[in-house]
Amino acid sequence: MGAEIKLLVLTNAEEITGDAAVNLEIWRKLGQKIYSIHHGDGINIVRLILMNTDLIVDAIYGTGFRGKVPEKVGRIIEVLNSSGKPIVAVDVPSGLEASNGKVDGPCIQATHTVTFGLPKLGLILEPGAGYAGRLHIADISIPAVLVEKEGPLRYLITPELVREWLPARPSGAHKGTFGRVLVVAGSRGMTGAACLAGEAALRAGGGLVTVAVPETLHDIVEMKLTEVMTAPLPDNGKGCLSKEAKQAILSLLEDKDVLAIGPGLSNDPEAAALVRELLSSIRVPCVLDADALNALAEAGELLRKVQAPVIITPHPGEMARLTGVSIREIQGDRILATSRAALNWNVVVLLKGARTVVADPGGAIYINPTGNPGMATAGSGDVLTGCIAALLGQGLDPSRAAAAGAYLHGLAGDLAAREKGMMGLVAGDLVLTLPEAIRNLG
Repeated sequence: MGAEIKLLVLTNAEEITGDAAVNLEIWRKLGQKIYSIHHGDGINIVRLILMNTDLIVDAIYGTGFRGKVPEKVGRIIEVLNSSGKPIVAVDVPSGLEASNGKVDGPCIQATHTVTFGLPKLGLILEPGAGYAGRLHIADISIPAVLVEKEGPLRYLITPELVREWLPARPSGAHKGTFGRVLVVAGSRGMTGAACLAGEAALRAGGGLVTVAVPETLHDIVEMKLTEVMTAPLPDNGKGCLSKEAKQAILSLLEDKDVLAIGPGLSNDPEAAALVRELLSSIRVPCVLDADALNALAEAGELLRKVQAPVIITPHPGEMARLTGVSIREIQGDRILATSRAALNWNVVVLLKGARTVVADPGGAIYINPTGNPGMATAGSGDVLTGCIAALLGQGLDPSRAAAAGAYLHGLAGDLAAREKGMMGLVAGDLVLTLPEAIRNLG
C-alpha cells in the first residue's frame, strides 16, 4: 500500500490555472483530498496535519521565485521548519532565489533538495546552499548535446572532473616529470607561511619544490623542511625581502616550471616594490597570493604586464583592495566580481570564501562545493597556494589547476574535520590530508 498523501494548496484551489489546474484535476479524480490554505485559520490546519505527517514535500515556489515570500506563506514556512519533520524540496527550497542563492525572509530549510536536469547556482552559492540540505540531481532527459551547445560556462567542480584533469603518472617518470616549483615567501614572524606552501606543493604531487626566503630566515626554514629544497634571498635587514632579490629570483626561475609568490611576504614597502618590479620579468606560470596581492592594491592592471599565465587567489578583503570595490559589493555577487576581474586583467581569479569561485578570462566559471568553517584558520590559504602551484607544474591549464586545487584543498579540510573536528583544525592538518583527498577521487 502506498503512502497517504495530503496536498496543501496555499491559495484558493479554484483560482489555479494552466498546467497546475490540469494536474489538480487529475488529483481530484484520483479521489485525493485537497486542503486549500488561504483563509485565517490556515496555520492551525497546517499544524494539525503535521501531527500525523512523516515527510514534508516542499513545492510552494519553483526556480522562477524572486524576492521575499508573502507574510502568510512566510508564517507557514516557519511552522514547517519548526516541525522537526524531514523536508524534501522540489527543484529549490521555497524562499530561495535559484539564480543566485539569495534569501530575503523565511525560506524552507530542506533536509534534501531534488533538483531537475542541472544544479542551480542558488543551491551551490551561500546562503542558498545552507538551505538546500543534501542535493540530488534528477535526470529529466535533457540531451547532453543541448547542454554542451547551449549551456552556460558554469561548472560545479566534482570529483569526476578533477580526476579527469589530473595527469597519469607514467611508469618511466622521474621527479622532474611532475614539475619544478619555486615558492617565494616568508618574512620575520611568518616563516610558517613559506613552509606550509612548500609542503603543500609536495603533498599535491609536485616533483621538485624550492622555497626561497629572506636569508636571515633561511636556517629556520632548512630545519623545518626536509623534502623541500631551500634558497636564501637578499634581505633588507628587517627580515623581509629587499629589492635586490629580483635578480636572484629570476636566476632561480631559469630551471623552474612554476612560481608561487606571496605567502607571508609582509607589507614591507621594499618587499611590495619587489613584487611590482618582478611582474614584467616573469616568464613561467605563476600563482599570486596574500602579500603579493596586497602589493598590487588598486593597481590590478599591473597583472597585464606578466607575459605568462597568472592565477590570483584573493580573499574578499584582498579583492576589495585590488579592485577598489567594497567587500559588501563583492560578496553580494561573487560570480560577477570574479569574472569581471578575470576579464579585465586577463588572469584566472580564485575568490576564496564559502563556495570558492574560479573564473577565467574566457568566461568559464567553476564553483567549489568542498570545505568547511574549520578551515578559517591561519595558513589555510598558504596551503591552497602550494597545492595550485603543484598542479600547474604537473601540466594542468591555469583555470583547471585553480579549480582542482580549490576542490582538493576543501576536500582535505573536510577529511581532516571528519577526523579531528572543526574546532582546533590547523593548516598543517590540511597538508597532511592532501594525499588522502587525492586518493578519494577514485
